[in-house]
Amino acid sequence: MALVSPFIASPSVSVARPVSPRASTAAAIGALRPASSRDGSVDAVRAVLLGIVVLLHAFMVGVGRDETGAPLLENAMEHWAGFPALTWVVQIMPLFFVLGGFASFTQWTRLRERGTTASDYVVARVRRLLIPAGGAITAIAVFLAALVISGVPAEVVSVAGFRIGQPFWFLAVYLGCSALVPAMVRLHERHRLLTLAVLAAGAVTVDIVRVATGAAAIGLVNMAFVWLLMQQIGFSLADQRFDRLRPSRVAMVGAGAVLTLAITMLTGFYPADLLSALNPPMGALVLLGIAQLSLFLLLRPALRRVADGRASTVITWVNARAMTIYSWHMLVVVALAGSLLLLPIDLPAPLSTDWWATRPLWLAGVVIAVAALVALVGRREARRPSPATGVRAPWAAAATVIAAAAVVLALLAGSAPSAWVIAAALAPIAVGLPSRAARSAGQPLGAERHR
Repeated sequence: MALVSPFIASPSVSVARPVSPRASTAAAIGALRPASSRDGSVDAVRAVLLGIVVLLHAFMVGVGRDETGAPLLENAMEHWAGFPALTWVVQIMPLFFVLGGFASFTQWTRLRERGTTASDYVVARVRRLLIPAGGAITAIAVFLAALVISGVPAEVVSVAGFRIGQPFWFLAVYLGCSALVPAMVRLHERHRLLTLAVLAAGAVTVDIVRVATGAAAIGLVNMAFVWLLMQQIGFSLADQRFDRLRPSRVAMVGAGAVLTLAITMLTGFYPADLLSALNPPMGALVLLGIAQLSLFLLLRPALRRVADGRASTVITWVNARAMTIYSWHMLVVVALAGSLLLLPIDLPAPLSTDWWATRPLWLAGVVIAVAALVALVGRREARRPSPATGVRAPWAAAATVIAAAAVVLALLAGSAPSAWVIAAALAPIAVGLPSRAARSAGQPLGAERHR
């Protein structure tokens, strides 16, 4: 059900001059803030894709009562025959990871020139992800606990926890991709084509083994191959390799990817529902990502004009609060859906004529509610830099990534309120771990190391 996004740190097209001495994590975090020189086309698309995520998740919600009058919360799209075709438009995760690779390459290469260590970069990225997500996790834990105290049936609370928690799978995957950015950029610079070929071959091999054996679990290996490949393609977008391609060739590559995807679906190798290709991730997402990237490159000049026009305010506002929007929007959707059950009205059955007629009003309500909440809780992500850590040791960066991954695994391991309470307790530990490591090493927070 979930989609997301590597839109955490805004990309910049500026080229910084080398600065000495080495910068601390404080400098790394500051550079992850939106820069004055930006690629408007990337910002515009990321804002649109994030909007699609929110609207899709709201669209999926089906709320009502069963034959006994008990409250019902379900994914309405599971029962709609037209949904597989819609996924060709709303499955935008591949392009999200491409643009995430664009942002990561730009940020890391700029920081590396200034002397920032890989450890500082990784810690800064993790904290930028986890701080807004941690607030949402705590709020969700309180929300679910309140449902239990109010006497809401346990199965309904469990479904609510499951639905709210599904988008957080992205956090775990993106944490891993972010931690590997320095190493993957080095491979891109030294063995670009070989790295792409190995990742692509790995993704296809995993799919072949999965289909041949029927062992779906083997497909989880593509959590690495598929998403690292899309990130790696984003590196090529960032170093302007695609800018040298003629529009006719870009269109040909995109059309070839779509045709190949269609053929693999007709043969039954890949499913027609591209959301089902998300868990576990399949090579179909790579083909879709190539097609989406081709369309992006063809529309890029027009997108830059849009980003420089009247839409710039909205685009900037959304990108500055992207992780807050992503982390909090499902809480808003489920809370609104649950509140409908408290109203003295007859709710239309999901997918009925009346249900479809009420979708525009429902979607508008979700957008307004999410925007209002984000305006209230998103100030920290938009305006305040994360605290400096001064940690540069590789072990400290690895410990931070592991602790952050434990937060997400606690959520994905179960949908009960207790899982959310555990994750809420772990989040501040993961965020504060680098600072504690700096103090234990006797290093002032945010201190620079001089050579």
